[in-house]
Amino acid sequence: MLVRSTLQRYHVFLLDTAARRPRRLPFMTNHPSRFVIAAVDDDQSMLESLKKLLESADYSVRLFSSAAALLASGEVAEIHCLISDVVMPAMDGFELSRTVHAARPKLPIILISGQAGVLNGSRPAGGAHYRLFEKPFDADELLRAVGNALRERHASELPL
Repeated sequence: MLVRSTLQRYHVFLLDTAARRPRRLPFMTNHPSRFVIAAVDDDQSMLESLKKLLESADYSVRLFSSAAALLASGEVAEIHCLISDVVMPAMDGFELSRTVHAARPKLPIILISGQAGVLNGSRPAGGAHYRLFEKPFDADELLRAVGNALRERHASELPL
């Protein structure tokens, strides 16, 4: 005799916006909005989350739904840091980083992925100019990585 349970499972996701609100970190410049961050991800909700996070730290943000969209935009020369998902259709984040690195060898690149195994495989070109994050990542840690990358890259250009 087969007995079916009437117990149903519900998934509840709580969003506590007050508790994890990004704060202005001490390593950031007084006017970081002059820095343009490009975010590339085929997941629109991730792009919107990155935009809100980066804008909360006063960065200018450009969103792209694919590597091809960024490359076709003509904005690669205008950005100060690139954040890209690794797993995307057509051109993945590693290939994008190699392409961007060829044009802008000193551009800081941050790669993110929800698949941990992907981050242990291939590495992008660029030596010390990239950082890898596994989703889900800590918002403050990502902001710290962006701030550090910009500070190191543009140290001579920043006002004292």
